[in-house]
Amino acid sequence: MEDNRLNILLIDDDPVYRRLTGSILKDRFNVFAAETPSKAFELLKAQKIDFVICDFRLPEMDGLDVIEKVKRIYPHIELIMISDSGNMDTVIEALRRGAIDYFKKPFSPSDIWLSIEKCLKYRQLKQSYNTEKNKNNYLTELVDREFGVEIIGNSTLVEELKNQMRLVAQTPDTSVLILGESGTGKELVARGIHNFSKRKDEFFGAVNMSAIPESLFESEFFGHKKGSFTGAIADKTGWFETADKGTLFLDEIGEISPSLQVKLLRVLEDRTFTKVGTQSSTKFDVRIIAATNKPMDEIAQGIDFRLDLYHRIGTFVFYLPPLRERKEDIPKLVEHFMVMFSKKMGKGFNKVNPEVYNLLNNYNFPGNIRELKNMIERAAILCQGEELKPEHFLIPRTQNNSKKSEEEIYDLDEIEKKTIINALKKTNNNKAEAARLLNLEWNALYRRLQKYKLEF
Repeated sequence: MEDNRLNILLIDDDPVYRRLTGSILKDRFNVFAAETPSKAFELLKAQKIDFVICDFRLPEMDGLDVIEKVKRIYPHIELIMISDSGNMDTVIEALRRGAIDYFKKPFSPSDIWLSIEKCLKYRQLKQSYNTEKNKNNYLTELVDREFGVEIIGNSTLVEELKNQMRLVAQTPDTSVLILGESGTGKELVARGIHNFSKRKDEFFGAVNMSAIPESLFESEFFGHKKGSFTGAIADKTGWFETADKGTLFLDEIGEISPSLQVKLLRVLEDRTFTKVGTQSSTKFDVRIIAATNKPMDEIAQGIDFRLDLYHRIGTFVFYLPPLRERKEDIPKLVEHFMVMFSKKMGKGFNKVNPEVYNLLNNYNFPGNIRELKNMIERAAILCQGEELKPEHFLIPRTQNNSKKSEEEIYDLDEIEKKTIINALKKTNNNKAEAARLLNLEWNALYRRLQKYKLEF
């Protein structure tokens, strides 16, 4: 019959205490004993040991050094220290080096069993934690496989973006703000920073800030205790506790109300939160990555967004260019999505008709990469052969690909420059308003101001 009992090793040079401890534990555990550290390490090599009970005073080396060495070589083993000394410095040092508990000689059976129960509970919690961590890693792999974690493209803008991601990822906890239009891949950049960083094996949480009701903000982010308010039928862990040691992505942060901005600012400054229904504060260690599609001018001028919160979350700012400003990346993106949907749908298409690229290059993609992905998915559904063709694509007509005005145009750059100047004059040099008037995103206007060397 297979013996499923756990194995305990006793390390004690006193034969009386070895026999006493063994007699207490033998009914529930397989007990091994050693009178010296060297004998103990021989047994550790030969047997699968789950727990070690180690005396402080030993020949050859003291118990603290034994604990440290055992924990270094066999990190899965849980340890308890016993001694005839009640010195608190020794207790603290034993716990610091890896022991779970400590009790004094002489001891009673209840002293031993209390320590064993602590070790068993700790072991169970550690196993549960590792199980949940493995689940999270598996889910992360699924998400990465579905959505990708690589920024697709080899344009100068994308190469610079990748370089910046690697640089900021090497910092321990620098806050990041990602600016860009909807569909440019802000969450993809956030996941990339997380995966490049030392936090990559920890939790990555993504929160849509615009979807959180103001009344539930504290509960969602700080957590709550059962019974702390009507409807709190169980304890709840908040985002800051869940993502501790990892990364928290706050999407659409520009949409939260001023009162929530104050609450968020306070907790980010203190790096502590207080769970609803409790009085004690808890520290957390989380890298904050926020994102918004609001124009930089609007944020930097404090329009509907607190400047102090902007400076707190915007230590490092990314600007994600829209797809229409990096059209040289379209072929790479099309190929990526084509392969992805071909595998996903079990189809055999592997080519793109050249005319498709002409259509795509003449379109301005207001929905950016997300819109391109949707176009490829639709084409993949319609395609019955080996090649994606123009008739598989539904491309809306826009100002960029509609019939041009019959009026003769001699210098497009000059016309664009004058139009921008007129828009800035009309809006009293408010760049955010001028961008709206010109039907541009703020970062597109900013690049044009640099291009034409316009100082306003």
